Amino acid sequence: MCAAKVDMRNVTRHAAIFILFIFGLSSVAMADGMLIRHIRPEGKLDKRNDYYIALLRLALEKTEAKYGRFRLEMNENSMLQARALLNVANKQFVDVVWSMTSKEREDVLLPIRIPLLKGLLGYRVFIIREQDKDRFKRVQTLEDLSVLVAGQGLDWPDVSILRANGLTVTVGASYDGLFDMLHAGRFDYFPRGMNELWTEVKAHEEKGFVVEERLLLKYPAPAYFFVHKDNTMLANRINEGLLLAIEDGSFDVMFYEHPTNKGVFKLTNIKNRKVFDLKNPLLPTETPLDDHRLWYLP
Repeated sequence: MCAAKVDMRNVTRHAAIFILFIFGLSSVAMADGMLIRHIRPEGKLDKRNDYYIALLRLALEKTEAKYGRFRLEMNENSMLQARALLNVANKQFVDVVWSMTSKEREDVLLPIRIPLLKGLLGYRVFIIREQDKDRFKRVQTLEDLSVLVAGQGLDWPDVSILRANGLTVTVGASYDGLFDMLHAGRFDYFPRGMNELWTEVKAHEEKGFVVEERLLLKYPAPAYFFVHKDNTMLANRINEGLLLAIEDGSFDVMFYEHPTNKGVFKLTNIKNRKVFDLKNPLLPTETPLDDHRLWYLP
């Protein structure tokens, strides 16, 4: 009997120590804040994601009073867009990803329906080879443009959008590889968001690329943060933080002043370009097109 009582006391004591140990670990985790893992940019010279990371941090900072501290962690390996989306869907390695929306993506993941670039991603200007400038000066109609070949990423929604509007598209397996394909003449032009192409031309200046001066494709193409369908707390936190930033003006300050965007509005010179308005058949019906606070209006 005594031996049994001693054993029970030891069990109770060890259980108490174990509970305190676990509580201690939990306290450390809570002290560090909510861990939020995000993607690493795909390309070696890719700076376009800096804006999204800064905007994610801004949204999380705006909501610290309600949700507590947070810690952002970048995934160790870069990954293609499709792989990043799959990892979020499978709750592996990544908690949040940013991407242009589509019906398919909103079926699989939970979107935070605030356009991170105010729709700027749908203002597409072309990176071309310098020797091809005269070819593009002769383009007057969408049919003229369809004779030329656009290049896009294999898993990008833009492929379907451009093809749905009668344009010819070839695809590449990687972001960096697309610049090599353009340089090698595998396609004629690389449509890019107006916030992307200026730094990309500079990053690949040895290839002799230039920004085409006359034309612009325009279609509704909001880029959102996406999380797992079950991760409603993170989705709510990001959504509330972005709305707070819109209300106090800090969202627009970042949109216009962040190094990846600042200056591109003047450089692109939209008012003096020939604009081809395209339809986006992938656009979900829930897209907040009527909320003018969320969109860039030239």
